[in-house]
Amino acid sequence: MSVLNISLEPHVLEILTPLPPLLPPEVATKLRPYISQPLPPTIPYPLLQSISQWSRTPAGEAALHSASLEPQSYSMVALLAGSVTSPERKFPAYIPEKSAEEAAALKTAERKAITSLVNALLSIVGSGFATYWAAGRTGWKNEWQVLCSLFVAAVVAISEAVLYLIWDSRRSDARPRRKLKVSAKKRIEGESEVIDASRLEHGIPRGLRQRTLKTSNSVETVS
Repeated sequence: MSVLNISLEPHVLEILTPLPPLLPPEVATKLRPYISQPLPPTIPYPLLQSISQWSRTPAGEAALHSASLEPQSYSMVALLAGSVTSPERKFPAYIPEKSAEEAAALKTAERKAITSLVNALLSIVGSGFATYWAAGRTGWKNEWQVLCSLFVAAVVAISEAVLYLIWDSRRSDARPRRKLKVSAKKRIEGESEVIDASRLEHGIPRGLRQRTLKTSNSVETVS
């Protein structure tokens, strides 16, 4: 499973730079490559999460206060403010779910299509049988009856196919086209959603997509 990366923003780099002497040795070793030149464009989400969890421990709070640093600056909301999730990934375009009206209209169209096909099949079979029966009444031989009924059935089948194609093309033209509300490119370039702070504190949110996080006094939940 690949590690989720977060873009390393300048303000995050500024508050992470004085941390290595204060952090536990294991966390400090992991952090140093991300605050040293050349600076990488991203930083792993689990690393930021471990730093945030450490800042809420008694030892972490004491170490931060001794260095005149604010523990609140290392909450996940502060660390992720203004950052972009997985900027190196390319996500497909987001297609919104169909509305109730669109789903109902689609089901109605499907029922009409099935009804049209059944009617066409009955017309083909009925016309072929009627021709065979009528030809038999005129005294034709069986082979001529069969050929004549097949010919009529083929003509009816072609006519029904043409009529169905015309009906289907008109239905497609009349159907409103749904637009993509959000594209992956737009999500990467700036359209954002705010992630629930409680989820950020305890793990990676479910269904996390590439997004830009905004600093806000109140954090809205993403459903």
